[in-house]
Amino acid sequence: MNRTYTDNPDHDYGPTRTQQRKDALAVLALANQLMELPPSKLAKLELPEDVQREIANTRRITSHGARKRQMAFLAKVMRRHENSVFDGIRAALGENRDLQRQETAAMHRLEATRDRLLADPDNAMSDVIAQFPNVDRQHLRSLVRQAKIEKDGNKPPRAYREIYQLLKELAKGSTTDDVEIDEGDVESSEESED
Repeated sequence: MNRTYTDNPDHDYGPTRTQQRKDALAVLALANQLMELPPSKLAKLELPEDVQREIANTRRITSHGARKRQMAFLAKVMRRHENSVFDGIRAALGENRDLQRQETAAMHRLEATRDRLLADPDNAMSDVIAQFPNVDRQHLRSLVRQAKIEKDGNKPPRAYREIYQLLKELAKGSTTDDVEIDEGDVESSEESED
């Protein structure tokens, strides 16, 4: 009787070949990043000794084919270690792709909001006010009018950019925790108004 992997659904068969290949390519990409770092920055990273040794060996090789083989060997040495060993290194290299994706998505949302403000100012303005109640409405309306004038007059988009910066500051302010105001600061600001 032939048994298939579906006979025992609780058995863990490990990662698929496709996943293994993706993991190996990710390690090779990390190895390439490490090779591009100057020695001073590389020394600051907490790399295992055998990885440091292979990076040094790879740097000495000048022949393209030999260097490519050595890079593959360096990646193989790196794969012998647990993935968690390189988590701190990935973070230090700025490989936090999720954060980059979130920032890019936020930027696209702000750009879409700005474009909606110019295309349909009344509806978009009420959405912006609902999302950011502390927005200076008069200033925002003024920027929208100015951006339309600039666009129609084929002028540089100064106000168009200012709208984006304003939305960006509002979004940044809405994600941070409210800051407590010291009563001394309030009194000193009231005195300066008189």
